Amino acid sequence: MKSNTIKKGLERVPHRALLYATGIPRTEMGKPFIGVATSFTDIIPGHTGMRDLERFIEKGVHTGGGYPFFFGIPGICDGIAMGHRGMHYSLASRELIADMVETIAEAHQLDGLVLLTNCDKITPGMLMAAARVNVPSIVVTAGPMLSGRLRGKRLSLINDTFEAIGKYKKGLLNDSDLAELEMCACPGSGSCQGMYTANTMACVTEALGMSLPGCATSLAVSAKKRRIAFESGSRIVELVKKKITPAKILTGKAFENAIRVDMALGGSTNTVLHIPAIAHEANIPLSLELFDEISRNTPHISNMLPGGTHYLEDLEYAGGIPAVLKRLKSSMNNTNTVSGMKIFNIADKAEITDPEVIRPLKKAYHKEGGIAVLRGSLAPDGAVVKQTAVSKKMLRFKGRARVFNSEEDTLKAILGNKIKAGDVVVIRYEGPKGGPGMREMLSSTATIAGMGLGDSVALITDGRFSGGTRGPCIGHISPEAMEGGPIAVVRDGDTISINIPKRKLDLLVSDEEIKKRLKTYRAIKPKINKGWLARYASLVTSASTGAVMKIQK
Repeated sequence: MKSNTIKKGLERVPHRALLYATGIPRTEMGKPFIGVATSFTDIIPGHTGMRDLERFIEKGVHTGGGYPFFFGIPGICDGIAMGHRGMHYSLASRELIADMVETIAEAHQLDGLVLLTNCDKITPGMLMAAARVNVPSIVVTAGPMLSGRLRGKRLSLINDTFEAIGKYKKGLLNDSDLAELEMCACPGSGSCQGMYTANTMACVTEALGMSLPGCATSLAVSAKKRRIAFESGSRIVELVKKKITPAKILTGKAFENAIRVDMALGGSTNTVLHIPAIAHEANIPLSLELFDEISRNTPHISNMLPGGTHYLEDLEYAGGIPAVLKRLKSSMNNTNTVSGMKIFNIADKAEITDPEVIRPLKKAYHKEGGIAVLRGSLAPDGAVVKQTAVSKKMLRFKGRARVFNSEEDTLKAILGNKIKAGDVVVIRYEGPKGGPGMREMLSSTATIAGMGLGDSVALITDGRFSGGTRGPCIGHISPEAMEGGPIAVVRDGDTISINIPKRKLDLLVSDEEIKKRLKTYRAIKPKINKGWLARYASLVTSASTGAVMKIQK
């Protein structure tokens, strides 16, 4: 066992003394040491229920014959961090989380890891660490929230609170309406109710094979989730004994499976950042083109919020990810999973109980998957859009540019009724370096939708979007403005052409004019020049490569 490094031999007398000081009985010292990384916190609804799950993981580890040690991992709620300075820290926290799990696992020579997680950057950060440390690991995602209820109508956070801002501005809602929505949209613990980033990443994790079957969609408040937590605790000990490490699970074929499930569900565009980042840690080459290639031949079979109408609870009751695997089996790879079963075994045992929530391939909601990768004179290195959340009339669009150098300035213009039909809102200097931290533009996109402009105004940015964004919103434009990409020289009134079916995003200005503008281009001063974010900005790479951090040579 790896933990023998800290507990075996004469020279480890001091180490054992310290371990005994924790209360561990002598009889347990020879068992596998299992680290349980928990991102419990009182401030994130998706994580408030983790104390309960920790108990069941602990019971499972003991039952399986291991000894658990809990350690804390920080979490950020993107919804609470949205629309202000706090959002600079969200994506950057992914790297900190990976580093912290690595640090504790290596410093204490843990034999295995249970990674208890749920929300947007925390899940990919933990998966990055699992791939990097490569000790037996299993992920427990804490589960989605129940839908809210108000006068017989189901509610979700994104569609019913963020978009309420624009509706209020238009006079469609009053103060009393807003107060009721605030109280009813999020009824309790769990990740936000649609196929937003947290739940998309939970589904991706299960499709990768890194969590037990049914884990992704089992509800945060359910006894099923408790049982999965227990079984995960027990299973990790078996993984340690059999030396089944993430390297045996996180193969190139497994990443293809994860992307295919993501496309079939119409998941968050943030997976185009997170999946490559996890693959990078696993030393698996993964190009941006692979997402588009898989999307083109993967039908969109589940019409989930925000673009559709179904909630995560609907997907759970329809059969969850095992049922999705059953639908997609003919195009899936039969890879290994932490459960001991292969993907095809899981698919064969699954039951599809609602064919409207998980449609047959021939009756898919869209012929193609959720995400499209666009290129052109405005995005030479690529940009992404959730195409299944765009109305047919906006799949092709030409408009006049309205340029802003921050989300705050953009939101002021939107709320000031300065954005009109036919505009293409351009938000730049919000990329990984320019933000820094590549903030989500949900406040702006949701307000545009709430004001009824979703079918007449497009938004493009070198920043990114919440998984809850819908409409013609194109993010991850690379190179970003801070690196001198063409988005840096767009001017008010320029014509921008968007053609999602042809995967094109162009600035309709001559090549000579673009080159002329770039010659005189000067980046704005960094918005943040001290602390962690300044260090992050100096090391982070482009969105087109997953916004991973690399030592600059």
